[in-house]
Amino acid sequence: MTRPTDRHDKDEAARRARAMWRYVGDERPPFAVAPRAGEESVWDYPRPPRVVLDARAVIVGAGAVEVARTQRALRVCETASPPTFYVPHADIDAAFLTDAPGESWCEWKGRARYLTVAMPGLRFERSAWCYDEPLPGFEALRGHVGFYPSPLVCTVGGERVRPQPGRFYAGWVTPEIVGPFKGELGSEAW
Repeated sequence: MTRPTDRHDKDEAARRARAMWRYVGDERPPFAVAPRAGEESVWDYPRPPRVVLDARAVIVGAGAVEVARTQRALRVCETASPPTFYVPHADIDAAFLTDAPGESWCEWKGRARYLTVAMPGLRFERSAWCYDEPLPGFEALRGHVGFYPSPLVCTVGGERVRPQPGRFYAGWVTPEIVGPFKGELGSEAW
C-alpha cells in the first residue's frame, strides 16, 4: 500500500481498508477453531486492532545474545492474526539495532520504519520495526519496537513462540492462540 500524504488520504485509506475485510471480530467463520478454556481465538480479535499491555516475560534473542527483555510489552490483537508484540525502547539493548532501508504503511497504525538486528557475526535485515508517529488510536506504540519472531528467537512467559505463517506477517503464535491464521495457504481472502 502506498503511503497516504495528508489527513484526507489517511482517512480514505482507512475507510477502504475497513470495507475490504469480511471478518472484523464480531463473528467467527465456520472454519475457525473453537477455543477451549484458557485459549483465545484470533477470530475474536477486533479490526481495527486492539492494543493491550502484556505483563508476561517477553525475551527477544539472536544467537546466544539477548536483544530485549520486558514485562511490559504491548500486544496488538487483530482479527485472523496471532498477536504482534512490541517492546519498549527502554527494555531493548539499542546497540544491536540499526536503521534499515524502506518503510511500510499500515492503514491502522501508520508508517513503519524498519530496523536491522546486528551483532558481530550475525545480521538480521529488517527484522524489527517501529512507528515513530503512529496514527490516532495507536499512540501507545510510540517508543516501542516490534520484532519478527523469525529469524529471531522470541519467548513469552518462558515459551518459545512460533512465527505466523507467511513472509510478511509478524504474529507470535503462543500456546493459547488458536486459528487458523492469516498467512496460511488459502488465507488470501481473509
